Amino acid sequence: MKMLIVEDDFTSRLFLQTFLSRFGECHIAVNGKEAVEAFRLATDTGSPYDLICMDIMMPEMDGQEAVRQVRALEEACGVLSHRGVKIIMTTAVTDVKEVIQSFRELCDAYLFKPIDTAKLLSELKSFQLVE
Repeated sequence: MKMLIVEDDFTSRLFLQTFLSRFGECHIAVNGKEAVEAFRLATDTGSPYDLICMDIMMPEMDGQEAVRQVRALEEACGVLSHRGVKIIMTTAVTDVKEVIQSFRELCDAYLFKPIDTAKLLSELKSFQLVE
């Protein structure tokens, strides 16, 4: 499995990387702008991501906008969102409006920080990314 962790907070980034690296290759982006570029590069080289863990509140480009752009890139390649990369929003934002907006932008799941690894693993299993 190939994963992209998009997180501006070092501790959260390290936590996710440490947990997820046992399941495959983990790449890092510190904001949405880097995430979209990493996604574009991976797709262009024929080695797309299977999973993106995306923070919402980040500098330069937030997670909501990054998800919109990722889904637009997939659509331009003829990939439907339900067949594309699995995107889990990871955030400390607990506002229901933010959660609803994330799903409108076509994320696949939403986990609150601090991330519960059992819930994260459950999501990975539900996406059939791990057994």
